[in-house]
Amino acid sequence: MKKIGVIGTGNMGTILIEAWLEAKILNPADLIITNRTLSKALVLKEKHPGIEVAESAAEIAEQADFIFLCVKPLQINSLIQGIKQHIKRDQLVISITSPLSVSQLESAVNAPCARFIPSITNRVGSGVSLLSFSESCSKEKVSALFDLASAISAPVIIENDITRVASDIVSCGPAFFSYLAQAFIDAACQTTKIDKETATTLTENMLVGLGELLGKGVYTLPTLQEKVCVKGGITGEGIKVLEAETGEMFHHLFQATHEKFAEDLHEVEKQFGHPY
Repeated sequence: MKKIGVIGTGNMGTILIEAWLEAKILNPADLIITNRTLSKALVLKEKHPGIEVAESAAEIAEQADFIFLCVKPLQINSLIQGIKQHIKRDQLVISITSPLSVSQLESAVNAPCARFIPSITNRVGSGVSLLSFSESCSKEKVSALFDLASAISAPVIIENDITRVASDIVSCGPAFFSYLAQAFIDAACQTTKIDKETATTLTENMLVGLGELLGKGVYTLPTLQEKVCVKGGITGEGIKVLEAETGEMFHHLFQATHEKFAEDLHEVEKQFGHPY
């Protein structure tokens, strides 16, 4: 296995590290990691003995075969400026941030690049990850990164023009639907005598069961609704409320995420001086 470097052990960096270790596609000794606050990286080393903790990002750039940049979009340019002189053409540089394209990254580091947008669902080896590759990536590098992604997710290769909406569905989607589930629970408690603990247990297990039905291909979303929604029944009355009140809610959601994305694109483009 290649040496995998992870710069940034925040939420997503940690999710990737722990998911790969639990999937056993990586051993702790395959990993070299660092973080701006080094204590966060040391916590992972303590939990998974064998992981190497580097004192600087430059040290990872010198040693790793694959270099994962797991930092926020507006932090990535300064990070790259500090490590690019250590990066070689036989390495692969991978960003996990959507506002940075592989062509922008490649123009900055002069090495093969990829983008790997994970989801929190990858933590349990589920859900989708989104991949993009620069033209200079060899088939070997593409295959190796695809294997890493496949161990913890169902990887999908995407083009730039659907990056934001794909990320909204895959990466932001769990937060959006968790919010809706919590609102569902709160409404049940406020309008009936059910207590929050019971309502939460019932809702969480309903969602797990729904995921199993979809995951095993027993039903699609439309056929599942048809099976539960008996004509003239109680479910049908609830669906009428959803049809009347959701309206353009999700249209507005995608509009809002794309407006924020446009702001991030503008800031990243200013830093890199290269179009998305």
